[in-house]
Amino acid sequence: MRDWNFKNIDFSLYPFYEGNDLGVFLNGENLSVKIWAPGAQEVRFLVYQQSSGGEPIRIDSLTPEDKGCRSLKLKGKFAGLYYCFRVNNKGWMNENPGINARATGANGHRGLIFHPEETSPAGWDKDNPITLENPVDAIIYELHIRDFSMSDDSGMVNKGKYLAFTEEGTVSPDGQSTGIDHLKELGITHVHLLPVADYHSGEERAQKESYNWGYNPVNYNVPEGSYATNPDNTSRITELKQLVMSLHKAQIGVVLDVVYNHSCYTIRSWFNQTVPGYFYRQNQDGTFSNGSACGNEIASERAMVRKFIIESVCYWAKEYHVDGFRFDLMGILDIETMNGIRAALDSLRPGILLYGEGWTSGESSMNERFRAIKKNVGQLNGIACFNDDFRNAVKGSDFIRREKGFVNGRIYNEESIKFGITAACYHPQIIYQYVTGSSFPWAREPYQTVNYVSCHDNYTLFDKLKISRTDVGIEDIKKMQRLAGALVFTSQGIPFMQGGTEFCRTKNENENSYRSPDIINQINWSLKKEYRSVYEYFRALIRLRKNLPELRMRSSDEIRKYISFPSFYHTGLVSYIIKDYPSEKKWKTIQLIYNANTDPVKIELTDKTIRTVLAEGEDISIRGIRRFDGNEITVQPISMTIVCTEK
Repeated sequence: MRDWNFKNIDFSLYPFYEGNDLGVFLNGENLSVKIWAPGAQEVRFLVYQQSSGGEPIRIDSLTPEDKGCRSLKLKGKFAGLYYCFRVNNKGWMNENPGINARATGANGHRGLIFHPEETSPAGWDKDNPITLENPVDAIIYELHIRDFSMSDDSGMVNKGKYLAFTEEGTVSPDGQSTGIDHLKELGITHVHLLPVADYHSGEERAQKESYNWGYNPVNYNVPEGSYATNPDNTSRITELKQLVMSLHKAQIGVVLDVVYNHSCYTIRSWFNQTVPGYFYRQNQDGTFSNGSACGNEIASERAMVRKFIIESVCYWAKEYHVDGFRFDLMGILDIETMNGIRAALDSLRPGILLYGEGWTSGESSMNERFRAIKKNVGQLNGIACFNDDFRNAVKGSDFIRREKGFVNGRIYNEESIKFGITAACYHPQIIYQYVTGSSFPWAREPYQTVNYVSCHDNYTLFDKLKISRTDVGIEDIKKMQRLAGALVFTSQGIPFMQGGTEFCRTKNENENSYRSPDIINQINWSLKKEYRSVYEYFRALIRLRKNLPELRMRSSDEIRKYISFPSFYHTGLVSYIIKDYPSEKKWKTIQLIYNANTDPVKIELTDKTIRTVLAEGEDISIRGIRRFDGNEITVQPISMTIVCTEK
């Protein structure tokens, strides 16, 4: 019986292997097999005809090498066959495809032997990743592969599949564009995909039987099979590449949500069945630490764990031409590992987006001064954190069902709104003791902040607004939806939105839909017509942000130099002025005013001059809605107004 208490094991003594040849690789008829398994008495390599069941057609023992490795060289016709490793480490462990598998059969229990060069679709060699001048130029749109196309009104044929993203010309029954045409029409720059690395998803061959977001990873370098037309072969690889190529053709980047902070299984994970205990942090009593609240947390500070994570991220970037990564529970990973990822990606291809959740879900055994949490973002290089302070200020906490924020009734938290406007960077006019959540500016530069009001977690924005304001009608809810979007897209930093927010997506008030059925999670494309005015507002917001470099300042020094907050005070109203920003645009001053009150508010402007109104009520126009001569303006209830003066 294997003893699973790791109290007296000194993992720092485990040898480090610097090579890049771990895994199973086929070159012609030459098969190369190498595994890192220090402490193993024997490692066997088993080859199968099918992805599950049956007896192995051959079993070979690997030869011990230096630095904890074992290897095997074979020659023959192996393409299309399946394999597993089995390690004897004080007893025989479970069969598994190894931690470095890059293809598997259905359900991920056996690795697939394949020729990588045969997995690329036609034209893949001409596919070009999306490169930004600065991360603040990104407009990120979060999607789940399945949610995107599953609805009957999506107009897409490949429902729940990677290939749905390749379908052009799709429309809903009422004639609204859907799918990739909708994304192009909306104007976003990047699609953030919820996890596509192979996760525990039930039976991959029967898609409708099991729904999951994907935050329970099993094979970290293999695309999820339930999104492929055939999970038993390399379709999952080719079709994910087709998705990426289709979005790139539309000038839309691809961000992968990655889950390196924990694994689905602990004792039974491929990590633990290869090198027991090494890949996980332990408490003082030898039990597994659980900062993920999922049963374990990855020991990213250990040399071979760090190597695995960095190499895995680079593999996705290189093999799949990925344009960015979002790190789930990034606060569990250590600062050195995250900076190592940044450096490795920069050497591969500069400009890849990196951002993550700057927190944990439970108590971690690692001291927080070493962790990539929000308060330590100043020690991270070119990596951003989600601004949950701003999220809660705008709409209220997701964890307090009826709590309100600025747009939906808690109109007196203006300092917290100003905190988001300045991208959590220091500004001398903000009184930080009045900021809810963080009492200090945790970002050094605007590219370190991701501003958002909703994501896959918790309620959709529309549901949160409805829950917190049962006393108002739908027209007021739509105003709140628009104002929340206005705050995200006209604040400094990186804007992020949950897919469907632009037309009031609902999950029927389901707060945690990670395994709810499609009827809850799928995007209902008929809402696009029902809430067309909200959609047009969001579309105009995106055009406005792209058109005004003033909303995308490159440094915190620029924010302090060119942004000021007027001295007047009115409850439920926040305003800021951008003056003399050095751009080619014609505006000398741009004043943005957000009124969360249910009544119109008249305010005095700095001087009497001719002004152009870019935003007012439901309308936004980069060319201007109207001009007026005066030094006061009335801001409509629950809305944003933007007025400009010319140079």
